[in-house]
Amino acid sequence: MVSVLKTNEKAVQVPAGGAMLAGNLSLPREARGLVLFAHGSGSSRHSPRNRYVAGRLNEAELATLLVDLLTTEEERIDQITAELRFDIRLLADRLVQVTDWLHMSNETSALSVGYFGASTGAAAALMAAAERPNRAAAVVSRGGRPDLAAPALPRVRAPTLLVVGGADTQVIALNRSAFAALRCEKELAIVPAATHLFEEPGALEEVADLAIQWFLRQLPA
Repeated sequence: MVSVLKTNEKAVQVPAGGAMLAGNLSLPREARGLVLFAHGSGSSRHSPRNRYVAGRLNEAELATLLVDLLTTEEERIDQITAELRFDIRLLADRLVQVTDWLHMSNETSALSVGYFGASTGAAAALMAAAERPNRAAAVVSRGGRPDLAAPALPRVRAPTLLVVGGADTQVIALNRSAFAALRCEKELAIVPAATHLFEEPGALEEVADLAIQWFLRQLPA
């Protein structure tokens, strides 16, 4: 797996309440939409897996924003307590604030926004989509924990794709239950033989293919 980020990428600082969140924004010249990443527990905007998917999305003329939903100081605290990474309400609130920032920014205000969430980040993405039905146009969950956003699932209006590894038995069960609770346009895709991190040969490539197809179909031009 090789990162394929090729478009102009720049560092951004996004205000979120009293916090400043660090992110990497990539804007293809003819962007068809923008995908905002919500990382999983213990991960960051530097995650090789998410950077690979972001690069593939950029090649498909989709802009991307990889952002850390916790500040550097919060990350230090979380490394000790492991509590903030499971504070889905906090992460969803941060995601909503980043979404609003994108809506107000001159560079991105014209672009429809989708969410790509991994693990616990998928729960935050679904909760944020329920909070911003007019701004979240599509959601893709990779190995997600949608059960952590259970009360919000019936309120999600954005078309949602749940992608799970075929060998990730427990998470498959959680996603099947979430799939039943969703009232929006939805699909459940199982990548054969893949485990939770999609580390098997070709597994992450398939995730990227599925995400590209979903976002290009669902994000308004």
